[in-house]
Amino acid sequence: MNNRQDARLERVLATLALVVISLISLGNVVVRYFTDASFAFTEEISVFLLVILTFAGASVAMRSNRHIRIGLAERMFPSLRTPLILLQWLACVSVLAMVLWYGGQFALEEYQWESESPGLGLPNWWYVVWLPLLALLMVVRLTQMTIDRLRGRLTDEP
Repeated sequence: MNNRQDARLERVLATLALVVISLISLGNVVVRYFTDASFAFTEEISVFLLVILTFAGASVAMRSNRHIRIGLAERMFPSLRTPLILLQWLACVSVLAMVLWYGGQFALEEYQWESESPGLGLPNWWYVVWLPLLALLMVVRLTQMTIDRLRGRLTDEP
């Protein structure tokens, strides 16, 4: 099964984030070298894009079954494979549900408080809203991967 197409949105987001981080960092180095000044926004934007890159990359890894997992119990007790896969799904969904809930609350508070970022003065919720959105997308990819593992369409070992 070719999983490259399954997480296309996350692949595009991660690629764009990495390209933009590289370009603004390079631009900042060049400007600082020639003028002894630097762009004020590079750190703020880079940190924001690193969060997107991390969650999008984790979502891609989730969909293609590339996350670190201890498969010893599955190999030792093949008859418990299905309950173990479901337990893994439940544990991951629980963690991602907390990220989704608390990230969503944080984004809502940032929106209500109308707080602004220190460097560019942009609304902070623009940065924070990606956390629950990408966590939700990770839940979708996790569920797709779990269903594929249960149906035998995805190998457990890369």
